[in-house]
Amino acid sequence: MVKNKKGFTLIEVLIVVAIIAILSSVVLVGLGPTQRAGRDARRVSDLRQTQNGLELYYNRCGYYPGTTVMSSGSCTGYTSRNTWSGMIDALTGSSLGISTMPQDPTAGHTYYYASNGSSYVIAAVLEDVNNAAFSNYTGPSVTGFSFGDLPPSGVTLDCDAPVYCVTL
Repeated sequence: MVKNKKGFTLIEVLIVVAIIAILSSVVLVGLGPTQRAGRDARRVSDLRQTQNGLELYYNRCGYYPGTTVMSSGSCTGYTSRNTWSGMIDALTGSSLGISTMPQDPTAGHTYYYASNGSSYVIAAVLEDVNNAAFSNYTGPSVTGFSFGDLPPSGVTLDCDAPVYCVTL
């Protein structure tokens, strides 16, 4: 008597796993540029969102962050604070209702901030130098601004691709 065995052989299972692995790698490789574009779009959006916070701060104090607004809501004098984390401390500690600020979506990267009190520059290093954000983009002059955070090796914060800047 012959038993009717049902199921897959080891070879059949290995072939299916290999096919799935090949398809997965093709999909992941194809998503790389899309993921970079998505992170760059988020960076540009984060800078615009930060602009809103900076304008709220300016409307309250008459100058852009260098120092925090005291908890009572009164502004202290301008003190230079030209790092992204310093600007975050100023905005979140200012009793303006700002509790969080955006961070670069890639671990180990940061945004950049510099201010002289009456104007500011915020910047992000985009991954794609051919990003659509750079079409019809003229980088603002950052003469007179000093960024406290150091850019990645080989990048100068001069507001030309791959650095995208927003200023006022």
